[in-house]
Amino acid sequence: MATFTLLSDTFEDGQVLPAAQRGASTGPGGRDESPPLHWSGAPAGTRSYAVTVFDPDAPGHGGFWHWAVLDLPADITSLAAGAGSRHGGGLPLGAFQLRNDGGSAGYLGAAPPKGHGPHRYVITVLALNVEKSGLDAGASPAKLEVKLGPHVLARASLTGIYERF
Repeated sequence: MATFTLLSDTFEDGQVLPAAQRGASTGPGGRDESPPLHWSGAPAGTRSYAVTVFDPDAPGHGGFWHWAVLDLPADITSLAAGAGSRHGGGLPLGAFQLRNDGGSAGYLGAAPPKGHGPHRYVITVLALNVEKSGLDAGASPAKLEVKLGPHVLARASLTGIYERF
């Protein structure tokens, strides 16, 4: 699979997530604020992007989806901090969010169970060869990979870490 570059202004790959990107229930500073992201180097033929945040270390089966944004136009190569608000007001026209595994639209900050050890929060941007994903806001993020798989030209990832003691 081809790759491209994904960066955040608030943390580096493999580093601890800043307080703003943690769940509001985790203590001071936790704001459920999606991180600022910017990407570059997507391949020619990219017609849209999807952005996801997934915790593969969550207890239970299959991890936990914290955020999924679809139908980002190909000329968009960044999202500001907080773009993943519950109302999606920081997203470009035409883009939309799926419900996270907490049951609401928007970014749900990192909040692993206390004492469960460090969790990885994998942020992925998919470069797609279609303008529209063919999904709607009622779709499950778990179905996103199956539906979009044939349309992925390249992917970029960035991982933040967080542990609650």
